[in-house]
Amino acid sequence: MTLVRPCIDLHSGVVKQIVGSSLDLQNPSSLSLQTNFISSKPPAYYAELYKKDNMQGAHVIKLGPGNDAAAEEALKAWPGGLQLGGGITAENAVNWLAKGASKVIVTSYLFPDGQLSQVRLRKLSEAVPKEQLVIDLSCKRTSDSEWTVCINGWATLTSSVISRSSTILSDLAPYCSEFLIHSTSVEGLQVGPDLPLVQLLAEMSPIPVTYAGGARHLSDLQAVERMSEGKVDLTFGSALDIFGGDGITWADCVAWNHSKQETNNAVREGI
Repeated sequence: MTLVRPCIDLHSGVVKQIVGSSLDLQNPSSLSLQTNFISSKPPAYYAELYKKDNMQGAHVIKLGPGNDAAAEEALKAWPGGLQLGGGITAENAVNWLAKGASKVIVTSYLFPDGQLSQVRLRKLSEAVPKEQLVIDLSCKRTSDSEWTVCINGWATLTSSVISRSSTILSDLAPYCSEFLIHSTSVEGLQVGPDLPLVQLLAEMSPIPVTYAGGARHLSDLQAVERMSEGKVDLTFGSALDIFGGDGITWADCVAWNHSKQETNNAVREGI
């Protein structure tokens, strides 16, 4: 079953919704940054909301420097309820788990110089149990049937691709419990999800996947569930009313998840 997976994106210590392709981690105050929403509420507000409504699997992403205190605030509001990503390495991952993250999300650390490092992958797996590790393979569409993994705030293309002929998903699956994948080409644009990518992820990933990018309406959630046959979860960002959007309400997301979970529980009890 496809569920909504909430997010808390932090930029310069504030909850924001950003057009992904405009992000510059080396210069957080860059004039090229396109911001869809800047929250007047603290990170804890969103963490407490997600906890109250039992919206499991939410992720907190630190977009560049200056976000550690804000991330810690969110984790304290829901200890063990939020995943944490952004600047995670083998050296600091355990510290973030100790601060309350349910899982850590790793991206750029695994791709020094744009190449997947088996040495770093092994080092990370020694530090973090598979059950508490999420690997972020956010990617940019570079051909009709191929998406290239991006790092460094999606500014750098790696040598790794996601396609029907590549093995990156099956190669990395033994090391983590799930994948988080943003489609950087549509992230923050509210133009609809990259459904060919969603379908590919459902076909190729042997472990759970959360997709983010472009989602705007309830119909997009239905489309992701249909295209993935319920194997891929979805994150809404700028379109969500709690982030200033008018495409879908938080209440709709909560109702969707609760309905799916109730149906799933009923099926299990009937077996």
